[in-house]
Amino acid sequence: MATLLQKVQTLISANLHWLVDKALEQNSLAVINQYIREVEDNLEDLSDAVATVGGQVKTLRRKRDEYQLKADELDRNIDLFLKEGRDDLARAAQSKLNSTQRTVETYDQQLTQMQTEYQSLMDARLKLEAKLTTIKQEREQLEGLLELAKSKEIAAKSIKSLDDLAGVGDADVARIADSIRGRLDRASAESEMRAASLDKQMDDLLDRDQLDAQLSARKSRLGLAKEAGS
Repeated sequence: MATLLQKVQTLISANLHWLVDKALEQNSLAVINQYIREVEDNLEDLSDAVATVGGQVKTLRRKRDEYQLKADELDRNIDLFLKEGRDDLARAAQSKLNSTQRTVETYDQQLTQMQTEYQSLMDARLKLEAKLTTIKQEREQLEGLLELAKSKEIAAKSIKSLDDLAGVGDADVARIADSIRGRLDRASAESEMRAASLDKQMDDLLDRDQLDAQLSARKSRLGLAKEAGS
């Protein structure tokens, strides 16, 4: 998983300006096409990883909740045994409660780690998808720019006087190239904004789950959950 994220991060941090300049320098879309293939291949692997880790998060949460329910039941039973004077049963239940609570803590730790990994994968996928959309859009514009450059070369060969060739099409090439670079800057900024929004949504969701769990436990302790269900 770490290797995949490293590869994806390399693609995300790729300098699209450099790719565009390289394509212009080589008068070829080969470097752009290679980058697109690598992004698409890694996006597929990344999507599989997101699905796998997302499933593991759900499994861990379900198991943690199951053991938490067992712990809550044992806690209630201990009080009941003590009220009935059955200290032997209360002692056995307390021992089992201690073990169950340790299991809950272990699942909590694993869940926290897995949720962090899941969020990292989601964030990486979002950024890589944005990068792919941007470079594909600019590839079309770049293709037209390269065609213009090729046309200029053909025209150059057909003109006998090099002096007559000076400046032909240069302004158009520069203008289109600047336009491409400007859109790359804007797309990069929008990608960062979307990633930040995703981070906040994930944080809000995790906080809400924790608060709901705390309130549920408090209601159980106060007997409110029982009253609400009756």
